[in-house]
Amino acid sequence: MRVKRRKKNETKPMLFSPLNYKLMGLGVLLVVVGFTIMRLENEVYGFFSLYISPVMILLGYVTVIYAILKRDHKLEDPSSKASA
Repeated sequence: MRVKRRKKNETKPMLFSPLNYKLMGLGVLLVVVGFTIMRLENEVYGFFSLYISPVMILLGYVTVIYAILKRDHKLEDPSSKASA
């Protein structure tokens, strides 16, 4: 079985743009901070545990989903538009 080797100058394009990675990092950070605040207050009926933390966690998940679905039109391959 032969192993295919890539040429050194042949590179694959990035799956996401740098903005997508930054948005994903922000979303993960929001989720972690939301769970941390919920754990630090440690009360069932506390204001932060009941109102602030769930909103932060939800915003984090929405931000990650948006970052995954967002497409950067500047990085699209122009040859794919010509064939369509």
